[in-house]
Amino acid sequence: MAAVFSQHAVAGGADLAVLDAQALEQRAQWTDQLIVKYRKGTAGFSRGDAQTLAKAQAVVNRAGLQMRLLRRDARQAAVMKLDQRVTLARLREVAAAVAAADADIEYVEPDRLLQPMATPNDSRYVDQWHYYEATAGLDLPAAWDSSTGSGVVVAVLDTGYRPHADLAANIVGGYDMIKDTAVSNDGDTRDADAKDPGDWVAAGECGTGTSASSSSWHGTHVAGTIAALTNNASGVAGVAYGARILPVRVLGKCGGYTSDIADGITWATGGSVSGLPSNAYPAKVVSLSLGGSGSCDTTTQTAINGARSRGAVVVVAAGNSNANAANYSPASCSGVIAVAAVNRSGGRAYYSNYGSVVDVAAPGGDMRSASANGILSTLNSGSTTPGADSYAYYQGTSMATPHVSGAVALMLARNAALTPDQVESLLKSSARAFPATCSQCGTGIVDAAAAVAAAVGGGTGGTPTPVAEVESNNTRSTAQSVTANPAQVSGSISSSSDTDYYKVTLAVGKTLSATLTPPSAADFDLYLYSSSGSTLASSTLGTGQVDALSYANTGSSALTLYVRVLRYSSTGSYTLGLSQ
Repeated sequence: MAAVFSQHAVAGGADLAVLDAQALEQRAQWTDQLIVKYRKGTAGFSRGDAQTLAKAQAVVNRAGLQMRLLRRDARQAAVMKLDQRVTLARLREVAAAVAAADADIEYVEPDRLLQPMATPNDSRYVDQWHYYEATAGLDLPAAWDSSTGSGVVVAVLDTGYRPHADLAANIVGGYDMIKDTAVSNDGDTRDADAKDPGDWVAAGECGTGTSASSSSWHGTHVAGTIAALTNNASGVAGVAYGARILPVRVLGKCGGYTSDIADGITWATGGSVSGLPSNAYPAKVVSLSLGGSGSCDTTTQTAINGARSRGAVVVVAAGNSNANAANYSPASCSGVIAVAAVNRSGGRAYYSNYGSVVDVAAPGGDMRSASANGILSTLNSGSTTPGADSYAYYQGTSMATPHVSGAVALMLARNAALTPDQVESLLKSSARAFPATCSQCGTGIVDAAAAVAAAVGGGTGGTPTPVAEVESNNTRSTAQSVTANPAQVSGSISSSSDTDYYKVTLAVGKTLSATLTPPSAADFDLYLYSSSGSTLASSTLGTGQVDALSYANTGSSALTLYVRVLRYSSTGSYTLGLSQ
């Protein structure tokens, strides 16, 4: 499965403000204000003085806090100032107790401190359309507000790596798995040095009639997409720049043998390989931007099964032959996340494989009209042996795959307990609809922000059960009950007055995750209500953007909740993923 390469890279990129996503995330978990909304017609709604706030004040006092009325907001809710800053988790518990103590209260919720979206200051981030553009990008700025992939190791099984200045600090361990010295091109067999010496070939070297080619530095490009150094005011950004790359060299001159690749999968994920030392950095994500024709073989499937049994998620390229991915390996293997490629318009890239085995799609680029429509990442300037650090645009499902591998790392950094099946299910259910034609490209384009939100909510794994909307469900009292878990609801908003409610039961200790994918030209919003109609959570992003929310049941009994899809602009069909 050879990627289509280009050595062209454009210059430039303006500096952008530095924001530390992890620091912002920590900051956002605290607040010192509470919003108390009384029902219309009650004394609390009209006055909000000390007397009407007495019940709320008593509950807050019992929690060891003091509060005072700061102001009334535009909805006549009382904005209360606490005497100290506390965690959102603690304040949500206090808010629930306050609401339960007074029937006049419509809802109580923390007055959260929101943060600006994290935008890297890397000089060429502006050229990485595949990260931030609404049409076909990964929605990374919103995802980075919640996760950078910290603590997750991603194994890149490829040509090895170059110690690029914009990548090397995120490299850990590694191994060269190539046994055949004609393939390895480094003068020896297996060893602990995973650096890429180059994979250039002369005409006829890989078989009669095969053409000559320069070194690809393919593994360095893939690794840079996953975890290039970010916010270092230089070069490019990585999808999961807080993660670490475990380079496993399995490809060299003319490609790589299945037996070496299978051993690489086993070793990378903490399995035992005869004659090799144990891996000090077992990977939870395996990224395979490689493959060839033919169905999945037993050797590869066995290695993948072993990796999954150790909790690793295996992400693979669908292939670049404009053909059915079922006829290519490892895309046709069981238990993998197979990735198709979309172009900058969000449609299937002309080269991308497709078919029922494909799970999701991600940016792979199409450079026929301009190199800048490809995927920009770290590279090396050497045409044969290593030269200077460089950057270049490439295209292919090889480039789409590390986008998904990085998104998985972002998910696992927020919820390390997710199983491989749960990751796949949440990734697929949170993907957004294709804005252009991409037949048999999976459930949609991976949306990193929605996937991270879904990961925080957890999941049951397995394939979501399709659920069709049943009208009329325009009120809480007529809400459609959804019992499948996970479920994927297909619904529609047909007019400006249409709105849809879905009723779910949330078990004790579980977290509900809801992900709404609207039509590309519509703006639908997502709300979650309690059984009494209090707003528990909401997501109100703009046109074409995926809204996601989660809510945990920390009480001692099951909760009846209502998920609402509300039209803001336009009409059309949507999907609503629900899991707990």
